[in-house]
Amino acid sequence: MTHYLEQLRGVGYVSLIIFLSAITNTVSSIIHYSVPEEMEQGSVVANLATDLGLDVKTLNERKMRLDVVANKKYLDINKETGELFILERIDRESLCPSKTTSYCVLKLDATIENPVRMFNIEVEITDINDNAPHFRRGTMHLDISESSPVGERFSLNNAADPDVGTNSVKTYHLSTSEHFALEIQTGRDGTKFADLILKKSLDREQQTVHNLILTAVDGGVPTRTGTASIIIRVLDVNDNAPSFDKAKYVVNVMENSPIGSLVIKLNATDLDEGSNSEIVYSYSLYTSERTQKMFNLNQENGEIRVKEMINYEDLKLYEMEVIASDKGPNSLSGQCKLTIQVTDMNDNHPEISIKSFQSPIKENTPTDTVIAVISVSDKDSGDNGIVDLHIADNMPFKLRESSDNYYELLVSEPLDREKVPEYDITFTVTDRGSPPLSDNETMTLELLDVNDNVPQFPQSFYTIRVMENNAPGALLSSLTAFDPDLHENQYLVYFIIEKEIANTSMSMLFSINPENGNLYALKTFDYEIEKEFLFHIEARDSGSPPLSSNVTVHIIIVDQNDNAPVIVSPWRAHGSVVEEKIPRSTDKGSLVAKVIALDTDSVHNSRITYQFLQVTDTTLFSLDQYNGEIRTMRMFSYRDPRHQRLVVVAKDNGDPALSATVTIKLTTMETAVKAYSDMTEEPLEYDIFSDINLYLVIGLGSVSFLLLITILVTIVIKCQKPKSSKAAPPSRNSVISERNSTIADSTLVSNDAYWYSLFLAETRKGKLVVRQPLPKGSRYIVSSIPRGTGLTETSDSAASTLQASTTSSSSST
Repeated sequence: MTHYLEQLRGVGYVSLIIFLSAITNTVSSIIHYSVPEEMEQGSVVANLATDLGLDVKTLNERKMRLDVVANKKYLDINKETGELFILERIDRESLCPSKTTSYCVLKLDATIENPVRMFNIEVEITDINDNAPHFRRGTMHLDISESSPVGERFSLNNAADPDVGTNSVKTYHLSTSEHFALEIQTGRDGTKFADLILKKSLDREQQTVHNLILTAVDGGVPTRTGTASIIIRVLDVNDNAPSFDKAKYVVNVMENSPIGSLVIKLNATDLDEGSNSEIVYSYSLYTSERTQKMFNLNQENGEIRVKEMINYEDLKLYEMEVIASDKGPNSLSGQCKLTIQVTDMNDNHPEISIKSFQSPIKENTPTDTVIAVISVSDKDSGDNGIVDLHIADNMPFKLRESSDNYYELLVSEPLDREKVPEYDITFTVTDRGSPPLSDNETMTLELLDVNDNVPQFPQSFYTIRVMENNAPGALLSSLTAFDPDLHENQYLVYFIIEKEIANTSMSMLFSINPENGNLYALKTFDYEIEKEFLFHIEARDSGSPPLSSNVTVHIIIVDQNDNAPVIVSPWRAHGSVVEEKIPRSTDKGSLVAKVIALDTDSVHNSRITYQFLQVTDTTLFSLDQYNGEIRTMRMFSYRDPRHQRLVVVAKDNGDPALSATVTIKLTTMETAVKAYSDMTEEPLEYDIFSDINLYLVIGLGSVSFLLLITILVTIVIKCQKPKSSKAAPPSRNSVISERNSTIADSTLVSNDAYWYSLFLAETRKGKLVVRQPLPKGSRYIVSSIPRGTGLTETSDSAASTLQASTTSSSSST
């Protein structure tokens, strides 16, 4: 049976649902009531006796009582009326703190005696909107960088509401802000969360703190709200450069102001904060070193103070540029210009007098050698008249006081003219006044050169590539050495260190200009005969004693495609046409002929390929382009002509390519002539002297014969070379210049075309020609030395050198 009871007393309502169930013989029913929380004390929930069907008058006799199961006793029974009433105010949030379910039940047991009966009573406590949303923190603090991008979101603390269902938090509201907006999120359990969205960029310099109000609203009737303050502190980024009060400052400072005197305090400001606003002062690159030495800039506070003694006579105006940089990650800076005008005052400076100064001196001057004597004086008296003399610490000199106010300047370290050719030595005299005054004088010390450096070539090994068939006298390369010494110690003479290859001196093949190191070829080289040369060139200076060094020269003769291929097979006895006979029944793929060509050029240029230049029938024969084999592509038919004409070209790999051709005339025979493929069955003695092998043997024999003839001719020519006279053998030192430099025989001395033409003309006559300057004149002596004798005659003038040379040659003969 279900009973519905509604009773209005104060607030709320009561609903009754009775569930009857026969559990045991003592428990007869379960009664369910529903009441709102927070009902007034004494409020009647229902008439329990009536609902249970009990006589109200017997409740006392039957000792009816009410027990609460595992809870505080919030309800009781009026035994006089049988009513169930509120004994103590019920708070649903305290009774059922968990929000996982909205169902909150208070379980009771009602017991009567005579007979004993027990009733189970369930009282459901329904929620009312008696709690407002609240935040765990009344104030939320957020730090947001001013460089945060628009659209970035920031999570906020959500509000808590002990009520359930529609009485819990439903939404959030944000106070008006042009920079921020609110976005509501819903969790899986229906909980509402709020995210703060940046909708406009922040600028810390305009507003450092943003104060917002976040309001949480529940869904009850009437609605309840809770608020929290959001304090947003805008974090600074380095987006403002420091700036000075002025772009240009002009100040005056008195001459001889004490060191450390304040000249000016510069002030720069930065709108940023923290390290972004901390400023460091420094000189710019446009500030001269002298200015920086005169004034000290405090990096922390911008104070500029006198660093060294200011002398109006030295400089009247100092200009500097000061930079103010912040300490941000990406440092920004500002700058200003400062002009310091020096105000003159009357004073006395110490004086310097150079009594003796030895300049120039040799670079090998020993240490502790005295090179100058200096005296100092000051018109002042006392400490102001006591003076000290000093020079720069980074110089290889030192001062030694010899007597009162006299100093000697000595060499303290070894000197090297090649590193420092001269020194500007500044003598500085300073008195001991306060503030001290000083004066200085600079002397220039020059160093004389000694021959202490060996000539140096830029490379220790030169590789020169020379194309064969070069013109005699062609310039191959310029082998120039460097000597850091001066004058005669620097003047270099070049010559070839003699070396013979196959009884041929290097000086017969190459010539070097002794003045500039230009290397020339004296003959035309043939790659097929000579492929490379290796010799040494020496460079010697004219110092005393002379110093020299040498370098290795590797001459590589580069091949030209100057030899055409020679066809050695098939052998052509008459003309360029070769006649061959083959059986008409030759099978497909049979070898018809083999063309072999030779090329004496280098590997690259001598690579030969073969191809048809003319062919009677292109479908009948094939030619292998690499080995020159001509084979049949098919069998002969009755339509094919009896005579076939093949023109084969052998082409080398040069640029431009050279070639040779051979014409093969093939005649097909009806007789039973065996093909090449069947020749293996014949006895060996019949196959040795076939046409192809015979041509090959003849060609190879011809080449070997030509090579043998060439070797014999070369040996005969070398044997016919006349021997030198024992009385006056030719000497590499036969011609010596006034600098005592040795010049090898057949060395090209002049550096113009005339002397070189003379040299070639005389060389062809078997003589050596060398030009030498006269000891006391500008004319030249031409020495004409027959290679068969050791005699040398000279002409008296450069104008008739060729004639004199010819005359001397005739007289020698």
